[in-house]
Amino acid sequence: METNTPGLKPGERLDDLLTHDLRIIQSDDVFSFSLDAVLLARFCSVPPRGRIADLCTGNGVIPLLLATRGNAEVVGVEIQERLADMASRNVDINRLNGRIRIIHDDLKQVHEKLGYGQFDLVTVNPPYLPVASGDRKTNPFIAAARHELFCTLDDVLAACSRLVRTGGKVAMVHRPARLAEIIGGMQKYRLEPKRMRFVHPRQGQEANMVLVEAIRDGKPELRVLPPLIVHEGGSYCQELLDVYYGRAAELTSDRPEPAEAAKGEGR
Repeated sequence: METNTPGLKPGERLDDLLTHDLRIIQSDDVFSFSLDAVLLARFCSVPPRGRIADLCTGNGVIPLLLATRGNAEVVGVEIQERLADMASRNVDINRLNGRIRIIHDDLKQVHEKLGYGQFDLVTVNPPYLPVASGDRKTNPFIAAARHELFCTLDDVLAACSRLVRTGGKVAMVHRPARLAEIIGGMQKYRLEPKRMRFVHPRQGQEANMVLVEAIRDGKPELRVLPPLIVHEGGSYCQELLDVYYGRAAELTSDRPEPAEAAKGEGR
């Protein structure tokens, strides 16, 4: 449906992100963000300053959310021109041009523009399904968001490794069914998994998402965090409600216990 709201194109709408007065342009015909993007943006370890790259940025929801967690510069990379344009306009309407930049480019070659090892954190919510698997949607934008049409998991991990500095972090949300590939691929590209959290729709159900954070050239030591149970009763759990509505900047169960935090001081 065409709208007269400034900055919107036919079929688009302007939604509230429910946190920090952010707004986001979306379209059911093109792309709408989902829970996995919110979880990744609230799971990853964000540097207070420095540089962050978000690959497969879509309409830019992850850069918008990351901008609420510090003063780092965020660069979003999106291969589909229409989505990159939507992401750029989302930066504009939230007046975050000084903090977020959107690049229309292929992650397989974006290092040629952005440089090697220039980022403190790289985040990515990639397509989950190989091209040969699952039902391929006829909508090309939705198909590309779900299936590896423009990049494989190996392409994604290679790109992350090229962009992140030694000691920097890479955070990803994906399907648990591909966890073995993720860990093997990360280690292939010198990204050592350090934190992992499984996401379950409800108590007693299998995990349908996994959050993984790795360190470039880190030492082997993986922490598996308590599971996140999304629904309690008929609504989201309190931990999720807190990050959705901006009462918390990160998922609370990701924080180390006080004794553990004290033990790690000075390292």
